[in-house]
Amino acid sequence: MTISPENSGGKQVGRFRSGQSGNPAGKPKGTRHRLTVLAETLMEDEAGEVARAVIAAAKGGDMTAARLVLERIAPPRKGRPVAFDLPPVDKAEDVLSALGAILMAVSAGEITPDEAGSVAALLELKRKAIETIEIERRIAALEGKTS
Repeated sequence: MTISPENSGGKQVGRFRSGQSGNPAGKPKGTRHRLTVLAETLMEDEAGEVARAVIAAAKGGDMTAARLVLERIAPPRKGRPVAFDLPPVDKAEDVLSALGAILMAVSAGEITPDEAGSVAALLELKRKAIETIEIERRIAALEGKTS
C-alpha cells in the first residue's frame, strides 16, 4: 500500500508507515559497528610497534609513557581484601550484630566506608538467602499438615 498525503493522516510521508521500522527485528545481538571492527584491525596490525615505541619513550624518561606501561603491567586494583572481626551469621537476626561489627571497623579505621558498604551488601544477600530458606521450610511444613 502506498502512503500518500491524502491517506497518511497528516503524518510524514516516507518509505515506511509511521511508527513501523523497515527492520522490526533490529540488528542481531552482538553485531559490531563496521568502524569499530576496522579500528580494532588497524590496532592489531600495529600493536607491537606501538607498544615498543611507548616502552622506548618510557625508558627515555617520558613519564606519561611510563604511566601507560605501568598501568598495563600492574593495573590498579578495584578492591582489596579486608580483615576484621565479624560474628557468625547463621540466622537473619545475626545480621544486626554483623552490621554493628562493620560499623565498629569503620569507626576504628580498619576499613573504609566504601568497603563497609560492600560487606554490608554481602550480608544483605546472606540475610535474603536465610529468609528464603526459612520461608521454604515453613511452606513445606504447612503443605505437610494439609496433605
